[in-house]
Amino acid sequence: MTDFIAKARAILKTNDRGGYTVPTDRLYPFQWNWDSAFVAMGFAAYDVSRAYRELERLAEGQWADGMIPHIVFHAPSDSYFPGPDVWRTSHATQTSGITQPPVFGMALKHVHDAALASGLAEADKRCAPLFEAALRWHRWWYAARDPEGTGLVALLHPWESGSDNSPAWDIAMARVPTTTQTVVLRKDTGHVDQAMRPRDEDYRRFIHLVDIYAACGWDPKRQWAAAPFKIAEVQTTAILLKSGEELERLADLLGRAREADELRALNALSRQALMAQWRPHLRRFVSRDLISGQDVEAPTQAGFIPLLALDLAPDLLDAACAEMESWANGLAVAFPSTPRAFTGFEAKRYWRGPVWGVINWLLIAGLRRNHRDDLAERLRVATIQAVERQGFAEYFDPLTGEGCGGLDFSWTAAAYIELSRNAA
Repeated sequence: MTDFIAKARAILKTNDRGGYTVPTDRLYPFQWNWDSAFVAMGFAAYDVSRAYRELERLAEGQWADGMIPHIVFHAPSDSYFPGPDVWRTSHATQTSGITQPPVFGMALKHVHDAALASGLAEADKRCAPLFEAALRWHRWWYAARDPEGTGLVALLHPWESGSDNSPAWDIAMARVPTTTQTVVLRKDTGHVDQAMRPRDEDYRRFIHLVDIYAACGWDPKRQWAAAPFKIAEVQTTAILLKSGEELERLADLLGRAREADELRALNALSRQALMAQWRPHLRRFVSRDLISGQDVEAPTQAGFIPLLALDLAPDLLDAACAEMESWANGLAVAFPSTPRAFTGFEAKRYWRGPVWGVINWLLIAGLRRNHRDDLAERLRVATIQAVERQGFAEYFDPLTGEGCGGLDFSWTAAAYIELSRNAA
């Protein structure tokens, strides 16, 4: 195991680009939002100053309105599409125009705890501006992506979920035209087998949405009105709530009573909203399509991520765990992003079936929160064994265990570091 820890640290060092970490070379040559948050938690195990720096570099891309974009283009690269010229945003630091799941708050609390445990003298000084950045981003989520104050935040682009081509988006994305004003020049399939990536049709729809929002000048109100894709999403809301809980605790530690009260109220709103998305007949939580008004019933890992932020009643917890067990039964490695019994399942195609180390990380945390340590431990061991058999791949085929996508992947390395040191 020591050798694998050393390899994981070496991957993070190799993918370091000067205080920020790229997910992997060439396929993803910039700083990605939730990737960096997971990476920061990995660094916290052995270098808390570097962990803070990862979050500081990400915060450099924060917009005036509080949004932290999903990509920060710190340095140029021609190996990725779409680049800054396609996004057409106007900021001193070039960024994309959309966001990603707000793991930042979780990461900041994790890093700060590690800093205090290590005796780092400047821990509070490093933490304070990052707390401000996180708080501003949370305020943005509730203002820009939940303007009616429901407690469920919405996504206006599948990329904002992190689960880009998930079956959860199939119905909603079918309404989005495949025509674009931008020439689609994919670079990803030059680095990774095309069978593992989203289809060309998916990319045309993705870029159509980028064109719409660029034409809105990236103004949140205009985007909300123009959006043909608008999903109130349980995975993102659960991550927002968990991060909100962690920021609430940080506010107390930093003596920020007013901000703690503000976060407490926002957390209560989202907690109630998430619980309302439980569907007993499905034994999981569901998102809602705000265009059609319908539940998003396609089965994906998102339906269980609310365990991360909720304390479920015994009957609900039993049902959710039974459903998770049914998805995992008979697989070479769990937990699948889509169950193999579903018609949209594809074992190797990105978010349509494969297993992701960071998703397992979140699920394990949710199961432990809800005192299901047995299932959490099985998932932890399965994740570690997948890496030790196949390497630090971007994700894994649940049927064969094969490592797929990009190799020497930063967030898989971070997940391995964290899960290896946190046995039940």
